[in-house]
Amino acid sequence: MTRFERARIVGARALQIAMGAPILIEPSKRLTNPIDIALEELKRGVLPITIRRTLPDGVTYQDIPLKWLL
Repeated sequence: MTRFERARIVGARALQIAMGAPILIEPSKRLTNPIDIALEELKRGVLPITIRRTLPDGVTYQDIPLKWLL
């Protein structure tokens, strides 16, 4: 996973959490910030996200489940 994909995933998930989305991990006292929660969810591999990468021809794409990249 590239650093750009990682930043996009964590940012999008943190926004979802901040807007009231359910947390996919057991909450703890040390995880209070939405960004920290999103990073922990990514680290544990519980996010049901697929990354779409465009191939060099510019037309076709490849869908990659996040679990394959961890």
